[in-house]
Amino acid sequence: MDAVRAYLESLSQSRGVGTAETSGYAALKALVDSVGAQVQPKITYVIHPAQQRGSLPDGGLYEKRKTLSPQPDRGAVEVKPATEAVAQTAQSEQALRYLRQFGLLLITNYWHFALYQLRDGAPELLDEFRLADDADHFWELASRPAKAARERGPALAEFLRRVCMASAPLDRPKIVAEFLASHARDALTTIEAAPDDAALTQVRKPLEDALGITFNEEEGRHFFHSTLVQTLFYGLFSAWVLWHEGKPRLGDSFRLNDIYQYFRLPMLSGLLGNLTGSAMDQLGLRKHLERGVRVLDRVDRPAFFASFETEGAVQYFYEPFLEAFDPDLRKQLGVWYTPIEIVRYMVGRVDQVLRTELNLPDGLADERVVVLDPCCGTGAYLVETLRLIQTRLTETHGEALAPGLLRKAATERIFGFELLPAPYVVSHLQLGLLLARGHAPLKGEQRAGVFLTNALTGWDPAEDGKRQLNLYIFQPDYEKARAVKRDQPILVILGNPPYNGYAGVTQSEEERRLSEDYRTVRSGPTPQGQGLNDLYVRFFRMAERRITEGQPGHGIVSFISNYSWLDSLSCPGMGSATSKPSIGSGWTI
Repeated sequence: MDAVRAYLESLSQSRGVGTAETSGYAALKALVDSVGAQVQPKITYVIHPAQQRGSLPDGGLYEKRKTLSPQPDRGAVEVKPATEAVAQTAQSEQALRYLRQFGLLLITNYWHFALYQLRDGAPELLDEFRLADDADHFWELASRPAKAARERGPALAEFLRRVCMASAPLDRPKIVAEFLASHARDALTTIEAAPDDAALTQVRKPLEDALGITFNEEEGRHFFHSTLVQTLFYGLFSAWVLWHEGKPRLGDSFRLNDIYQYFRLPMLSGLLGNLTGSAMDQLGLRKHLERGVRVLDRVDRPAFFASFETEGAVQYFYEPFLEAFDPDLRKQLGVWYTPIEIVRYMVGRVDQVLRTELNLPDGLADERVVVLDPCCGTGAYLVETLRLIQTRLTETHGEALAPGLLRKAATERIFGFELLPAPYVVSHLQLGLLLARGHAPLKGEQRAGVFLTNALTGWDPAEDGKRQLNLYIFQPDYEKARAVKRDQPILVILGNPPYNGYAGVTQSEEERRLSEDYRTVRSGPTPQGQGLNDLYVRFFRMAERRITEGQPGHGIVSFISNYSWLDSLSCPGMGSATSKPSIGSGWTI
């Protein structure tokens, strides 16, 4: 971070030369301007803006235009010497006057930055960042600016970016996703910097056991921590959506503890339960989640949910969130939005094949049709499948009977598997909203048929006897997913499987063996190269085996994949034995 390094170098050089407060004004302006240039609209920092009704703050944040606003439209800035406490300044009459006049006030002593707003006549802390523990520690860091900028620069820039955008309207899913992702990145940094992650051990090992994978070394540790943080913040977002669906009274505010009331998913509430109290504080998570709550409290809900309902923002929220939170991980996980037109076509094509080739006139609405999306992500295919079922049930059974039949389909024969907890949470949210709006809300202990599990393991009873996991929160999903794999007569397998494996994650021997059948061929060239190691190949083999070797012994596989299996030197054995290509987006077996 060149800007942070230059900031620290400038402060270090001017120490003892100028006054303790004012000598750093230019360095602070340069730092904020470098961050403000990267946001939209661009933000500029003005030292001592023109006097406003007797007020003369040390600085002001402005939207960068040819002609600046008469007063700081993104908040005022108050600067103090490094030895002065920011919290004490926030309680001063001067700070209160600035808050009443400008709405937002950033107070800093060059190493501690705190953003305040006025709430009920008193300063309320919105966000803060500390470069150091105290003034002495700060000057020690400033004497080694390159190292300090490398270690703390990204987080400081992240904070300043939030400050620049703090008064921007939160009315679109992408903007809200970016704000939540910013706080999630801070939470991830906090967890990964913790010297002792003993508080996470009770979650990590049972999760590995439930999914049949192992998080290895540094990359696996990062993957686990990132997955955990995503899940917590997406659980927060999901509970907030359900809170809104309950039509809160004007003036009501969502709170962190509301997540238990409004999102009764055992895995999520149990996960939060295992990370509350001393563990939450030990890991430093509470403050980041509370800041996420404050972001949601600022959202223009009428504008946001107007977009939400017409464009399916929940479904598309995860991708921009992950892109902002960890773009490298997003690429690795293969989290790409599948256009609704493609999802709709694939679901419709499956329905057509069921009706015309498998003699099921009601298609997906037939009670004998069991559907599985083995990599359901945020639930796009499951939602579209249930929408089609809802339409057909209403046409054939009427509006009075259709809701009960729709709920039965969602809980008993439309299933989804997901390896990553965050999209798993979103898929439950999506299905819950669809059922509620279809007058078929889940009741009591009912839950949609989406389970946190590894879709590539657990199909063979000889491979995996029933286990008792160390952490109860994963046990229900483990047992229910196991029952689907072993007992359900799956007729349709569809979705968009990931193409690549996950760095730092070791798969089980059962999963690695899935592609072995494609390594030998009855005729033709011998497979060459590493193409059969691609993850989508394992999903194809899992689906092919489940349809042909399970009950009823026939069915449909409809997947999105790359085309390498058609002409790759590695894949001459795929599709040659028990399956044949079908028109459209997948295979008909």
